[in-house]
Amino acid sequence: MAEFGKELSVTTTTIPGLLVVDLPVHGDNRGWFKENWQRTKLREVGVPDLGPVQNNISFNDAVGTTRGIHAEPWDKFVSVAHGRIFGAWVDLREGPTFGAVFTTEVDASRALFIPRGVGNSYQSLEPDTVYTYLVNDHWSPEATYTFLNLRDETVAIDWPISLDDVELSDKDRGHPRLADVVPFAPRRTLVTGADGQLGQALRAVLAGREDVEFTDVGELDLLGDLSTARPWRQYDTIINAAAFTAVDDAETPEGRAACWRVNVEAVARLARVAAENNLTLVHVSSDYVFDGTQESHTEDEPFSPLGVYGQTKAAGDAIVATVPRHYVVRTSWVIGEGNNFVRTMAALAERGVDPTVVDDQRGRLTFTDDLAAGIAHLLRERPAYGTYNLSSTGLVVSWADIAKRVYELTGHDPARVTPVSTEDYYASAHGPISPRPAHSALALDKIMGAGFTPREGDEALRAYLQ
Repeated sequence: MAEFGKELSVTTTTIPGLLVVDLPVHGDNRGWFKENWQRTKLREVGVPDLGPVQNNISFNDAVGTTRGIHAEPWDKFVSVAHGRIFGAWVDLREGPTFGAVFTTEVDASRALFIPRGVGNSYQSLEPDTVYTYLVNDHWSPEATYTFLNLRDETVAIDWPISLDDVELSDKDRGHPRLADVVPFAPRRTLVTGADGQLGQALRAVLAGREDVEFTDVGELDLLGDLSTARPWRQYDTIINAAAFTAVDDAETPEGRAACWRVNVEAVARLARVAAENNLTLVHVSSDYVFDGTQESHTEDEPFSPLGVYGQTKAAGDAIVATVPRHYVVRTSWVIGEGNNFVRTMAALAERGVDPTVVDDQRGRLTFTDDLAAGIAHLLRERPAYGTYNLSSTGLVVSWADIAKRVYELTGHDPARVTPVSTEDYYASAHGPISPRPAHSALALDKIMGAGFTPREGDEALRAYLQ
């Protein structure tokens, strides 16, 4: 008999992510009614958005019917439509809670959210028990499953009806003890553009993580059919570090098309995969989405791009914002491995060249080490989804200021650098030139409020040159 009159509520358990949900059941002499899965209400009380794709029902005609312990590569929402069960769950995921156990009785007024990799089992306590569960992926023979023996002495489940007195399947009898179970691996993270400046920094920050997969051009076609490119339900996160960043080439007919393909079409394909499979999508944005009339840009400033590159980045940001679980990480003046402004200035200094450098574009450098560390922080701490600015902290400077500082830090006379306006610098340029924002400084309150403080710009520059 279901318990009537409960308030909808959620209780945590000894297994991380395993939640007990008390459900309101309304009844009278005709029977009862409940909302078994009500997405909005359950989200409001803290149940993850399951995104169910399949509903399964198991009918158990005899008292003591026992099934499990099975861990599958999807999340489940388990409940009872008739009768009552004793449920037992064992954490079979990699990590410090491997082997943790939780048990409870479940009737029609109770449900459980069971994360991927947590072993599920139950024993019917009444005849004609109807056990039902929603899952967020389709069953597949190719999927990875983990099992534990119902009689395992380590977890020592106190079954209300002795296992000697119940009917068990041959498969359930043959499952391994805990000592022989291979822990369930965590969902994977996919990094695109892994050979670029940011991709190389992400390789360093995420080094040693067996659950992280790095791909680059030729390994995953971001403009192809991504829907079947990976078993996406086995993934948790996509970090998109791939981008078209040649801002001047983007102003040419060929470059314009390529820029839109990489920065918009490919991003749209990733966003669709993320939304359909409930993945977190991390996307790197740019100060070029703004026209630079504001001296400091907040995350919620309206888009106002000046050139093709900025237009494509703004379009990509808008697409990613439609993904329920997303982080847009907006940055500026990126410095990492490979050719970049700092290395160019250091090389010119060593060669005895006295450069002219623009002094009417102002902002802060962003070093890829900090950018990668900030992304890792967001994924580890999981603050509210949305857009986060990330650059160096410290003074807002011009490109000419940075060039002088590079000369000084490498033992050369900073007076060899001649400041010049953007207009004069490009006056004799051949070919299209992308317009640059005059002000690129990003407000950093939000990322710092989320617990991550990037390095001070001059300190990071010193370390980079060393």
